[in-house]
Amino acid sequence: MVANSIFYVLQIIGFRIDMAYGLNKYYVMPVSKEAVMAIKSYQDQAELLVRDYLLADPFIPYTSVLGGIFACKMVYELAQLISSLYFKSYISLTKIQRVEWNNRCISTLHAFFITAMSLYFVFFSEMYSDHRLAGIVTFRSSPLSTFTLGISVGYFLTDLGMILWFYPSLGGMEYVLHHLLSVIAVAYSLLFEEGQLYTFMVLISETTTPGVNLRWYLDTAGLKRSNAYLINGVVMFFAWLVARVLLFAYLFYHVYLHYKQVQRMHAFGIFLVLVVPLVLSIMNLMWFGKILKGLKKQLARGSEHTYTEILPLFFCPYHHLSLYLGCMMPVQTFVVTV
Repeated sequence: MVANSIFYVLQIIGFRIDMAYGLNKYYVMPVSKEAVMAIKSYQDQAELLVRDYLLADPFIPYTSVLGGIFACKMVYELAQLISSLYFKSYISLTKIQRVEWNNRCISTLHAFFITAMSLYFVFFSEMYSDHRLAGIVTFRSSPLSTFTLGISVGYFLTDLGMILWFYPSLGGMEYVLHHLLSVIAVAYSLLFEEGQLYTFMVLISETTTPGVNLRWYLDTAGLKRSNAYLINGVVMFFAWLVARVLLFAYLFYHVYLHYKQVQRMHAFGIFLVLVVPLVLSIMNLMWFGKILKGLKKQLARGSEHTYTEILPLFFCPYHHLSLYLGCMMPVQTFVVTV
């Protein structure tokens, strides 16, 4: 499609010259027949390369990972350029803060992408529907689902590379382990095409990442006491409840209904589907219990309520809730006067 457009433009290039000369004419630049044939040849070769190699089913896992890494690099550079031009506070940040600023732009875009795709595959696509009789649900995949997971693997690899490059400024060994497990979990579903449905279910939890990043940006910009910071915290509370607690309940209910199909997976795949998400869900319930306990205590106090433990957010340099591992999060505090 792009090549056809270029070909057309090269054949007929019109230059409106009303502004310069007050005329209302188009001038056409002629193109020789040899040039047209050469362009057509390159177009055919490019289409052949994309169809038979870059987007061929056996190569999608690898090209998508490379595409994800390239996209992260591009977003990082664009974030650095745009932030330096339009955000005054960006210039005053330290070098490591600017790196984290740019990295959070990457994680935010990845979160939007993977959340939208995961929601589509889990709730809207017919590929994992029980009404479809095309094979066992734990072994179902498509070029699009594989491509999506490859982009996510590329993102996690980029994130891990940044941690190692700036180590230990952006996080210690616990964060290295955190991202290694993320890469392993997503890459397993990508390469072996097993349990992709449950991988997408857990990746929906990335929906809370933009809110967490916004919270960091507000704090960095000195707006921690603003209404935007407060509203962001309340929204994050409910989003975390849905994405971190209720979603996992649905995941295990689905596993229970399809347990015989889960048993057909390899042992390591069964481990990823059952054991590790179970540990993560227990931690989520523990955090949720602390949230409720903190709310009850603070609501019983005076007219000014300091809601500690309201939002145990991922406020470490690399805060993303990875696919199958959670870490305890520092407690954020905000004040509400009633």
